[in-house]
Amino acid sequence: MVKCVISDMDGVIYRGKQLIPGANEFVQKLHADKTPFLFLTNNAEQTPLDLKLKLESLGIHDLTEDNFITSAMATAMFLRQQKERAKVYVIGGGGLINELYNVGFSISESNPDYVVVAKSSTFSFEQLKKAVRFIDHGAKFIGTNPDMIDPIEGGNEPAAGTILAAISAATGKKPYIVGKPNALMMMLASRKLGMHPEDCVMVGDRMDTDIVGGMEAGMKTALVLSGVTTTAMLNDFPYKPDYVFNHVGEIDFKSL
Repeated sequence: MVKCVISDMDGVIYRGKQLIPGANEFVQKLHADKTPFLFLTNNAEQTPLDLKLKLESLGIHDLTEDNFITSAMATAMFLRQQKERAKVYVIGGGGLINELYNVGFSISESNPDYVVVAKSSTFSFEQLKKAVRFIDHGAKFIGTNPDMIDPIEGGNEPAAGTILAAISAATGKKPYIVGKPNALMMMLASRKLGMHPEDCVMVGDRMDTDIVGGMEAGMKTALVLSGVTTTAMLNDFPYKPDYVFNHVGEIDFKSL
C-alpha cells in the first residue's frame, strides 16, 4: 500500500476552468484516509496561493499552500543552488518571477546569467530576439517544463515546450529542463512529504512527463485518461504505468 500521493493537476484535477469528474472525491479520500499528498505541477504561471484559490473556486477546499509544488518553485530552488544573486531574463508569468525574486535573483536584461522560459500567453517576437541574443552571448538556457500542449476546455493550447523549441531552433542549444520529467522535481516532492520515493505513487495524465518522471524517481505510477494521453497512445512508449484509470475518482489507494 502506498503511503503518500503526488498528483499532477492539469488534465488530472481540472481542464482549463472545468473540474474533472471524480477530482473532488479524490481529494476528500486523501483527507479522510490522512494520506500525505502534494500537487506537483509543471504550471509555472501561478503561485501556490493562486492554485489553492483556483481549486477552491472549483469546489475543492481544505487545502493549504504547502500542498503545492510548481515547476517555478523547483526552478528557483535549483538555480539558487547553482548561483546566488544571479541575474535572470524571464519569459513567463508572475508565478515564475515571484519565485525567482523569493530566492534573491534580479530580473534583468543586462547581461543575464540565465534565460528562464515558461509558458507565456504574451510571448512575442521581441522576447524571442532577446532570449536568442542573451543565450548567444553566454546566458544559460533553462526551461521550467517541456510540455508542448496543455489541456483546456474543448481541446489543447500551446505550452512552454513550443516557446523552448523556437529558441532552441534559433540558438542551436537545448534547454536544461527542471520540471517533470526531471526526477529532481519528484525528489523535491517526496522530500517535502518526508517520505521515500518508493512509498509514493505519482498520478498524472502525461506519459512523457508524469509517468516517466515518477518511474525514474522510483515511485509507483498511475495514469489517468482525463487529460492528454489516450489508451491508443500507450503503445507509443517503451515503458508503462503501474496502473491506468479513466479519472482520479476511480483510484482506491488502499489497493495500490
